[in-house]
Formats: sequence, C-alpha cells, structure tokens
Amino acid sequence: FAFYNCYSLTSVTIPDSVTSIGSDAFYYCTSLTNVTIGNGVKSIGSSAFLNCTSLTSVTIGNSVISIGNYAFGYCSALTSITLPASVTEIERWGLYESLKTINVPEGMTDHFKQILPEEYHEFIVEPK
Repeated sequence: FAFYNCYSLTSVTIPDSVTSIGSDAFYYCTSLTNVTIGNGVKSIGSSAFLNCTSLTSVTIGNSVISIGNYAFGYCSALTSITLPASVTEIERWGLYESLKTINVPEGMTDHFKQILPEEYHEFIVEPK
C-alpha cells in the first residue's frame, strides 16, 4: 500500500535498481495514466495497479518474470499491454477486465498461451 489512494499521482517510473513492485503498491491511484517499469524489476505483486482507472500506458522492463493476481485488474483505460519474453507466470486474474490486446514478442504466442488463462488467448498479438 505504498502509494495507495494517491489521487495526485499521474506518472510513475520505476528505476532499474528496484527488483519488485509489492502487492497493492499503487492500488486505487485513479489519476495514474503512465507507468514505466525498469529492467531490474522481476515481479509485479498482486493488485499492484488494481483500479488505476486512468492508466493508459504501461511499459514493462525485460526482466519481469511474474505478474500477480489482479496486478492490472480493472484498469479500464488500459486497452493493450506489451509483455516481454521474460514473463513465465501470470496469475489467473493478473490482467482482469482490462485488456483488448496483449502484444508479445515474435514467435512467443505458444509460450503465452501456456501461461495465460484461455480467456486471454484471443487477445494475443505478435508483431508482423
């Protein structure tokens, strides 16, 4: 709950020196529109960005391995996300009620179909 309910927060850049984003860290930061997660972050905790209803842009560093339950849940303005190849675990509700497009690296569709719940498979898109 480090920044819980921080209504005035509009943008966050997590530096490369940070290795994890804790559970509920930015929960209900309703003015947050932009998040950049550095390359040192390996895990994004449960409900880390839950109910960040203005969030439109997320850049995830290439070291993230796991995304927790509801990490980006109910981020209604977030219609797409790009996942790095390093991700090996996404808890069932990690992207709940948020996305219409999940961008994945070329050749990684099968990998993400194995770790994402079936209801997300239709949203997976590789670059052309």
